[in-house]
Amino acid sequence: MSAKSKYQPVLDLGQEFNIQDGDVSEEGGVLKIKGVANTPYEKNALWDKIKEIGGENPSDIKANITIADESVYHRHVVKSGETLGKIAKHYYGNAAKYNAIFQANTDKLKNPDLIYPDQELIIPNL
Repeated sequence: MSAKSKYQPVLDLGQEFNIQDGDVSEEGGVLKIKGVANTPYEKNALWDKIKEIGGENPSDIKANITIADESVYHRHVVKSGETLGKIAKHYYGNAAKYNAIFQANTDKLKNPDLIYPDQELIIPNL
């Protein structure tokens, strides 16, 4: 199995995130990828996928992923049925951190219990 085949889920995730200036090559069984992620969340998700496939210190992939916007952790578009608690759980692993998201979006939100589909929320760096 080629390294590219092995790490195809990483490449697919990169496409899903619309990674900019992406480049993928394979030399001597080592997959080399580079690109610019929009946010730290996207970069972290790509690294998590790499580690899921190749282990904690994979030797068959080299990745150079930079970040376009480090001022926020991510920008999230609300989907039907979501709450700030569910969103906080997804990004921070802790639903109780919903207030950090609320505070970062007081220009759009007046009540943490009232969010609507298609709103774009800032997920702040903690």
